[in-house]
Amino acid sequence: MKVDLHCHSTASDGALSPAEVVRRAHGRGVRLLALTDHDTLDGLPEAQAATSGLDIELINGIELSALWGGATVHVLGYAFASDAPALRQALAGLQEGRWQRAAEIARRLAGKGMDGALEGARAVQRELGDSDNAPARPHFAEFLVRAGHARDRAEAFHKWLGAGKLGDIKQYWPSLEQAVDTLRAAGAWISLAHPWHYDFTRSKRRRLVGDFIHAGGHALEVSNGLQPAEQTGSLAILVREFGLLASAGSDFHAPDTWSELGLYRPLPDDLPLLWTRFPHVHRCAAL
Repeated sequence: MKVDLHCHSTASDGALSPAEVVRRAHGRGVRLLALTDHDTLDGLPEAQAATSGLDIELINGIELSALWGGATVHVLGYAFASDAPALRQALAGLQEGRWQRAAEIARRLAGKGMDGALEGARAVQRELGDSDNAPARPHFAEFLVRAGHARDRAEAFHKWLGAGKLGDIKQYWPSLEQAVDTLRAAGAWISLAHPWHYDFTRSKRRRLVGDFIHAGGHALEVSNGLQPAEQTGSLAILVREFGLLASAGSDFHAPDTWSELGLYRPLPDDLPLLWTRFPHVHRCAAL
């Protein structure tokens, strides 16, 4: 059974609508899917409706932003109660923080002579689909390209929006412990997203994993798309050492050869799989 537990839609910073994500995943052979948009559940009703008549199971998913050690990290939650009061309250705060963050990015860009960034990023976002969520950095990157401030999105991130740059604003996120607590209160299974994406030393990454476990996390995302094979191997070692579960996903945002639904490096055969704990798996096994 092909599984993908990490993907995004226009409800956050993806290029396809939730329904398009579901249909594309099904067409690529995925039979267990989690839509994990950033800090929002808005895409889940449309995604769930799109599964009608298809042999694919959708589970509730989300990717929450958090602060740890002065850096932004992400935690993935699965199979939770989407109406849990603690989760709904936390998401309302995160959405307000995202709008404040977007306004601050625009203010900083304007200070460098790049006016109209918030309106421009919002226009880019609306072209992809209707959303009440704040525009994210990929939307700002596209605005910068269209306005002639960057050659392409890669340069926009390298010069203005990437880690440590002017648009890398962190102060609006809850702590790692708070994010995990929110997901636990909703009954979620919780995975630390793409631990190798953070610019950490090996010892700092181990401390992050230790704090994630102490907070109540369950799994590591051992395979995130086509990350280097040695990274998958190193994360597999951490799963074995700390007695965690293993998760995997494409981290799909838009169709291209390097990021596709259901596409990620295979997990080592000996790892305990997070999705075997989901009740949905037993239904999927019969599909």
